[in-house]
Amino acid sequence: MKRDSLLLGIAATALIAGAAHSGSITAVSWGGAYTKSQVEGYHKPWTAATGHVVVSEDYNGGLAEVKSQVEAGNVTWDIVDLEMSDAVRGCDEGLFETIDPGILPAGADGMAAEDDFINGAITECAVANIVWSTIFAYDNSVLTDGPETIADFFDLEKFSGKRGLRKGPKATLELALAADGVSADQIYEVLGTPEGVDRAFAKLDSIKDQVIWREAGSQPPQLLADGEVVMTTAYNGRIFNAVAAEDKPFTIVWDSQIFDTDLWAIPVGAPNRDLALEFLVFSTAIEQLAAQASYISYGPARKSSMPLVGSFHSKPDLMMGPHMPTAPENFATAIANDFEFWADNQDELNERFNAWLAS
Repeated sequence: MKRDSLLLGIAATALIAGAAHSGSITAVSWGGAYTKSQVEGYHKPWTAATGHVVVSEDYNGGLAEVKSQVEAGNVTWDIVDLEMSDAVRGCDEGLFETIDPGILPAGADGMAAEDDFINGAITECAVANIVWSTIFAYDNSVLTDGPETIADFFDLEKFSGKRGLRKGPKATLELALAADGVSADQIYEVLGTPEGVDRAFAKLDSIKDQVIWREAGSQPPQLLADGEVVMTTAYNGRIFNAVAAEDKPFTIVWDSQIFDTDLWAIPVGAPNRDLALEFLVFSTAIEQLAAQASYISYGPARKSSMPLVGSFHSKPDLMMGPHMPTAPENFATAIANDFEFWADNQDELNERFNAWLAS
């Protein structure tokens, strides 16, 4: 069952009354450098403007915790940062409030929000804030003549040592097929067949005993820094932050990056639903999306925000543009995540992946 769309009046009233009646919301995201970018770009400015407080909690993605809270009628989260496939599936399952796009702030020169956001960034129950990608990276102080392609990631003879991979099928199977020679525009056509799934797992078999499986998005930079792996898949912003903010000697390999969006959604039964909606409206405005992009190399989901993105917040000479997933030189072999594929096939492929992992 879908919920009725939230009304514009809720946001308008909250914005007017916010400073006079301070409250708090719980915002759930992925932790590490990503949550820090949200704190600096969204949370602190919203608190300064309204007096409301954002309490941050971390999770590892997926819908299990949201579904458990909603079904138990004991929701403690007010707004959640989700991958697109989970946002779509969760909406279909009635886990999230529907959102009227008419409440979102206009773009530059009064452009309607629906025209200002990139294609697909506004769904029935969620609004995107960033464009990000799964890449792989290595420590260039260890591998001075490092890998250049996704095939190198799977080549244990050319580059011996442990690999880091996300513990789950999403992105992992796509990268396996890309390494096996499947072109970016054919990945999901191949993965949509039993033979294609078998092919992806066969490729993973070739490195299985050399993989360290990670769950949290914050783990890959630490795995590299500790020397536990010679290369690892990661969210591009996590590696960028390790390089820009911590001076780590890491190099991103953009070949076959898988790009996606993250979106805000409000669970059905959120205890502070109205405030959460106010925060969603505030944080997806032009200025806030551009502000976040000065802390992490995830592209803003609004076209009007992109010209406002400048340098890294603490290094005026480090311009963010070349480090975005959508920079032309990074985008040549990019794979667009097919959120509909994952919304339809996530459960089945999770089962297959877990059985394979245990075998």
